[in-house]
Amino acid sequence: MADQLLFNPRSYDPAHFDPETRRLLRATVDWFEDRGKRRLIEDYRSRAWLADFLAFAAKEGLFATFLTPASAADGHQDKRWDTARIAALNEIFGFYGLDYWYAWQVTVLGLGPVWQSDNETARARAAELLSQGEVFAFGLSEKAHGADIYSTDMLLEPDSDGGFRATGSKYYIGNGNAAGLVSVFGRRTDVEGPDGYVFFAADSRHPAYHLVKNVVDSSKYVSEFRLEDYPVAAEDVLHTGRAAFDAALNTVNVGKFNLCTASIGICEHAMYEAVTHAQNRILYGRPVTAFPHVRRELTDAYVRLVGMKLFSDRAVDYFRSAGPDDRRYLLFNPMTKMKVTTEGEKVIDLMWDVIAAKGFEKDTYFAQAATEIRGLPKLEGTVHVNLALILKFMGNHLLNPAEYAPVPTRRDAADDAFLFRQGPARGLGAIRFHDWRAAYDAFGHLPNVARLREQADALCEFVTTAAPDEEQSRDLDLLLAVGQLFALVVHGQLILEQAGLTSLDEDVLDELFAVLVRDYSAHAVELHGKDSATADQQRWALSAVRRPVIDTDRSARVWQRVEALAGAYEMAP
Repeated sequence: MADQLLFNPRSYDPAHFDPETRRLLRATVDWFEDRGKRRLIEDYRSRAWLADFLAFAAKEGLFATFLTPASAADGHQDKRWDTARIAALNEIFGFYGLDYWYAWQVTVLGLGPVWQSDNETARARAAELLSQGEVFAFGLSEKAHGADIYSTDMLLEPDSDGGFRATGSKYYIGNGNAAGLVSVFGRRTDVEGPDGYVFFAADSRHPAYHLVKNVVDSSKYVSEFRLEDYPVAAEDVLHTGRAAFDAALNTVNVGKFNLCTASIGICEHAMYEAVTHAQNRILYGRPVTAFPHVRRELTDAYVRLVGMKLFSDRAVDYFRSAGPDDRRYLLFNPMTKMKVTTEGEKVIDLMWDVIAAKGFEKDTYFAQAATEIRGLPKLEGTVHVNLALILKFMGNHLLNPAEYAPVPTRRDAADDAFLFRQGPARGLGAIRFHDWRAAYDAFGHLPNVARLREQADALCEFVTTAAPDEEQSRDLDLLLAVGQLFALVVHGQLILEQAGLTSLDEDVLDELFAVLVRDYSAHAVELHGKDSATADQQRWALSAVRRPVIDTDRSARVWQRVEALAGAYEMAP
């Protein structure tokens, strides 16, 4: 019987969605399955452009249906920006290959500044391009500055027609080879400071748009392009001044959420392969899975993957329920980007330690999974950037809870309009959260949940009695170690909330929290060893170390779930 916690194309039935969403999700799965594993791998190895996939998506209206907000849908009832179904599609794309997900992801980013704009001409143009099956691109990063938008060298010179002439280059721009519309960030030459920022729409087919190269060796076309005296008319301008800056950051807020579910899809496909191989591999007269260390590694990988899914599913609810008075998603969003994707790396590493040389073989999905899983923590801001962002919320989240109405599970067919009117990208330190303790208390009868709760309480003590002083607050190396501890508390919170909503098997939950207790202890030891850690902080760090509660019967029951994955799915040849 299929494991209900993992995506399996053989049994996949997204019955909780509306009919058209179900049809499109199932059609996407069927397209990949009909294409087969051999073709999937060969296209990856040969770095083929995704023309066939994009033709399928255009024929089905996939991108147009999922990525056109209701405000631009011209009354089309199935078109909306629905984070729940977007997350489901991310998982499917990740399951079959990150190259497919990437073309979709950078289309999401390219659309962000457009859907935030009041420029009705540009919005109508984007909606029409989507309906024609075009892809989009997000022209933010530059070779010399990365994503440091304060330092952009894309320069807009005012012209005599009331528009601009744009000159400059962009780097790391996905779909830059084929995008019908590229949202490009630059600055005016005649205006100093933030008032000079401009977001404008460019066309990759224009003669003043010069495609330089694909900067990666991949089917993903991550382009360098250059504009030379590119004409920017008034109808091409999406945002000016501070609004352009906010549009850049808010677009990344929307787009970075997609990384977690792509990571989940990669891990799920790889897990089917890994467990099946390990179960069938005979070593010293026994299946590889008979060895205790192998069972531990595969069980840890499984429960970590379940945790990734639980956290991400619950974060969807906060994303969709967000508004001007509820911006909690601004913590949970970088958590999905940073924590879930780094968990994905751990899941792959654990399985790779088991299957060893098999993970390099060219006819496996695992070989590409082991490569592609590395990219997700490094996209849309590094792990360090997102950890630093998460730290802004620590004081209020741990120590200063506020009252909120409970956030329900959000799988309704609604348009997530707030994502394109998030407003100024500031004031993060003032955001309040509901009391994290309630989620832990609901499962306090599970020994490892109770143990991580002890460690979370210890972190509150750290913040009030041994927090970094003014000088240490400039030591990012120390702060990031603290950030990892805080991230584990938040990670556990949303996992527990989702576990309560889905009646998760408590064996799986407690086994997962045994892993998280070990993780917390490891990060505490890391903090203890930091160069600038004070004596008080060192003492606190060691006092926060805990051993998880061991239950061999519980672990054996969870192992049975893992073992059952052997042969549960193999992609059609």
